[in-house]
Amino acid sequence: MTRNILLALMPVLVVAACGTPQEQCISRNTREYRTISSLLAEVEGNLARGYAWEERSVTRAEWDDCPYVVRDKDGNARILYRSCMRDVTDTERYRVPIDPAAETRKRDNLLARKQALTPSARAAVQACKTAYPEEERS
Repeated sequence: MTRNILLALMPVLVVAACGTPQEQCISRNTREYRTISSLLAEVEGNLARGYAWEERSVTRAEWDDCPYVVRDKDGNARILYRSCMRDVTDTERYRVPIDPAAETRKRDNLLARKQALTPSARAAVQACKTAYPEEERS
């Protein structure tokens, strides 16, 4: 689940790293609000589906062409290839049953937390827009 959250937040982190000063300010000051919103969306999706998604890493062996160096009598190197086994790791997504009552309580708590954070998030966005005004784009 933590991995899902990190993957969901990666675009935000990229924007924060290269965004305008206003975007960086908004990102910095609304982090908790965005995290709660993301978690709430995940819980609501779980309730709608009736199950949650989890991921695990699965390692398997597969044949590949592996390079190796061969030197001739003068010391010149040549790269040749031969078949070999390599480990490949894939991420597998699977369904996990949920307790609807527990998910509903979690949703209600996240919703209450989001509502409590909304005024401060709006104020932070407005303060960032005031501190770092941007020109209108046409």
